[in-house]
Formats: sequence, structure tokens, C-alpha cells
Amino acid sequence: MGRHRTKTAIERATQWAARRRRAAVSLILRGACYGAGTSAVGLLAYWARGYL
Repeated sequence: MGRHRTKTAIERATQWAARRRRAAVSLILRGACYGAGTSAVGLLAYWARGYL
């Protein structure tokens, strides 16, 4: 009869993170793209305000 070892909170969190890594990377990339787009529009508006 084998012993059933309970998983620690760290092991459960590590496995949870490994399963969701692809989704997390996708969300990080999306956030970076939104941030870059917002910055570009802000700089364009700042330039247009000073130029026009």
C-alpha cells in the first residue's frame, strides 16, 4: 500500500502557474501592446498640440 503525499501550497501554486503560463504570457503581451499604443497616441497628441 503506497503512501499518499499531500501537496504543499507551494507545489500547488507552482503547478497552477505552469498550467496557466501561456495565458499569463498572452495577457502580459496584450498589456504591453496597449501601453505602447496609448503612449504613441499620447505623444502624437502632445506633438500635434504644440505643432498646430
